[in-house]
Amino acid sequence: MEHDVVVVGAGVAGENAADRAGRTGLSVALVESEMLGGECSYWACMPSKALLRPGAALADTHDVPGLGGATLDPAAVFAYRDQVTHHWRDESQVSWARGAGLTVLRGIARLTGERTLSLTTATGVEELTARCAVILATGSQAAVPDLPGLLDAGFWTSHDATSTHSVPARLAVLGGGAVGLEAAQTFASLGSQVTLLVRGTRLMERAEPFAGAMVADALAEAGVQVRLGVRAERVWRDATGVHVGLDRAGVAEKVDADQLLVATGRRPATADLGLETLGLTPGAPLEVDEAGQVLGVVGDWLYAVGDVTGRTSTTHQGKYDARVTGDVVAARFGADLDVRVAETDAPPWSRYRASADAAVVPQVVFTRPEVASVGTTLAQAREEGRAVQVVDVDLADLAGATVRSREYRGRARFVVDPGRRVLVGATFVGPGVADMLHAATIAVVGQVPLDRLWHAVPSYPTLSEVWLRFLEGYGL
Repeated sequence: MEHDVVVVGAGVAGENAADRAGRTGLSVALVESEMLGGECSYWACMPSKALLRPGAALADTHDVPGLGGATLDPAAVFAYRDQVTHHWRDESQVSWARGAGLTVLRGIARLTGERTLSLTTATGVEELTARCAVILATGSQAAVPDLPGLLDAGFWTSHDATSTHSVPARLAVLGGGAVGLEAAQTFASLGSQVTLLVRGTRLMERAEPFAGAMVADALAEAGVQVRLGVRAERVWRDATGVHVGLDRAGVAEKVDADQLLVATGRRPATADLGLETLGLTPGAPLEVDEAGQVLGVVGDWLYAVGDVTGRTSTTHQGKYDARVTGDVVAARFGADLDVRVAETDAPPWSRYRASADAAVVPQVVFTRPEVASVGTTLAQAREEGRAVQVVDVDLADLAGATVRSREYRGRARFVVDPGRRVLVGATFVGPGVADMLHAATIAVVGQVPLDRLWHAVPSYPTLSEVWLRFLEGYGL
C-alpha cells in the first residue's frame, strides 16, 4: 500500500497531525493498533477527570449554605465515566477520521527502512510505503519500576485505575505525580482508604512549594495518608492483600492494601517501532527540531509529535506540536501551491514558534484544590540566574471566592521580569482555578506589557479579580 503520508498512532496528537497534513491534497493513512483517540480519550484525560468531577461537585455542596447531605454512588460515577469514554468504543472517532479524508488502518506498524513500514494486521503482514513523510505519534506508556516482587504481586497502572468498576477498600498509590495525586483524590472520594507513597520530600516538586503543601493538606483532610520521603523496596501479595516494604531514611516500614496503583511516570512508546533500522535507539525519546522533524535521520521524511519526543507530556501541547508538524508536511509536500512555502521564505512553522515553545506549557493537576501553572517558577528563575519580582495573592480575599464558598482557600503567585515588565510565570491553587489559567498563558506567551494588561478589567465578583490584585501588588 502506498500513501503520501503515513501517521503511526491515532491518539489526539496523531489525529491532529494527520488532519493538518492532508489539507493540501496529500493522501494520509492513520495507523492505530488499539483505538482511535488514544490514551487521552480512554485511559487518561477524559476518564480521570470524569471520575474526579463528582467528588469535586460534592465537596462544593458542603461549602455552600443550604446544600449538603448528598453522597457519591460509585456505580453511577463509573457509569458516567463509561459514557464519557463511549464505553471504550471508537466508532465516532473512526467516522470523524474518514470524514476528514483519512484512510484508517488497523494494525501494528514498524519502520523497515526509508519511508517504508511493515503493517501487521489480524490477517497478516504487508508493506506500507509513504511517498512523502512518516509521522510517529505513538505516545507514551506507564513506566514500571524494577521493584522486587512487583510483577508477581500484580498491580494497577493508570489504565486499570481509570477503567475499573470496583473501589478497593484499601488502595496504595506509588508515585506523587499528577496521575498518582488525581487517583488518590478519586478513590478517597469513592470510599477507599488511600495511602500515597512519595519518594520526594514534598508533593509536586517542580511546582511552587505552596502548591504541593496545599494539596497535601487537602488530601490529608480527605482521609488520604501521605507518606513523603519513602522508597519502595519490595512488593508481595498474600491472602490478606498486597504489601509494600518501604525504607524511610534507613527505617523499614510497610503499607498494607488490597490494590496497588503504580504511578511512577511514563516513557515514550518507541521500543517496538523499528527505530534500529534507521540507527536510532529503541525506547528512547525522538529528538526533533522546531518543525517536528526527527534529528539524526537523513532526508526530510521522518517526523514525530507528542509524547514520543520527550518534549511534553500534556495532551494540549501534543496537539499544538502536531498541528505545527502537520502544517509543515502539508506545506513541504502538498499539491496546493497557494499554501506551499518556498525554501527562500520563512519556514512554515515560524508563525507558531514565536514564543509558545516547550518552556511555556500550561499544566493543570485536577486535584482539590486544583493546581494550574504556566511558565517560570521562582525557583527556576533563581536557578537560571534571572532577576524576577514575585507577587503573591491570597485568593480567599477576593469577592468571587467569598461568593463561591464560605471556606475558600487558594493562592496565586505571579513571576514578573521587571526589566521587560512582562509576566513570565503564574501559578494558581484553589477550587475552580483551572479555567483561569488561559488568561495567564496569553499574558506569558504574548509577552503583554503590564502597563497594557492594567487596562484588561476583570469582572466582579469573580476569581478573575486576582489580576487586579496582582497588578496592585506590583505597584500599578
